[in-house]
Amino acid sequence: MQPLIHTPLFLLTLTIGAYLLTLWIYRKSRIRLLHPILTSTLLIIVFLRLTDISYQEYFAGTELIHFMLGISVVSLRYLLFEQLEHLKGRMVSILTSVVTGSVIEVVSVVLIARWMGADQLVVLSLQPKQVTTPIAISISEVSGGLPPLTSIVVIVAGMLGGIAGPVVMNKLGIHDRIARGLALGSASHAVGTARAIELGAVEGAISGLAIGLMGVITAVLIPLIERFF
Repeated sequence: MQPLIHTPLFLLTLTIGAYLLTLWIYRKSRIRLLHPILTSTLLIIVFLRLTDISYQEYFAGTELIHFMLGISVVSLRYLLFEQLEHLKGRMVSILTSVVTGSVIEVVSVVLIARWMGADQLVVLSLQPKQVTTPIAISISEVSGGLPPLTSIVVIVAGMLGGIAGPVVMNKLGIHDRIARGLALGSASHAVGTARAIELGAVEGAISGLAIGLMGVITAVLIPLIERFF
């Protein structure tokens, strides 16, 4: 008989419970470094280490969450539909910003990783770090990268952007709601979008748009960029 801690039901309950607990702590403390994505991830890592549960086993047991991530990204389209009036006359600048950002992010990651001596497997795993987890993992698999490493990098990038992004933009005097939403969605994907929704409906809608655009553009760009780099 399979031990309880190795069952999908337990692993799902553990993941959701850890998130709800850390979300409660975050809301009570309002300390940015205690963001629930960060603290719940650390709690789960400690638990997996103590119980000797492999990442592959954990991922298989919580595959439902991975599936729901894709659905959640699609559901952001409704929020965008409610804010369509804010996109009038700005689509060209939005597309230009996302395309430019995607090219710079992919090229810079590849060049920096190779400059630091990373092997090809690591480079391929890091390439899609700027897109949301479901899309990044798919790109990594197709490119020949290591999906577990990709997912970790994506989560870390999302947490850093979600926590520090609004602070940095405030310091730089960036207050335009469209620009703030684009920045958070493009650089910090799902976590950044969750933070953008906290800032306002417009920021959240544009951030959701940025996630989709960045995913599509990056998926097209990476095979092209690999030919030159």
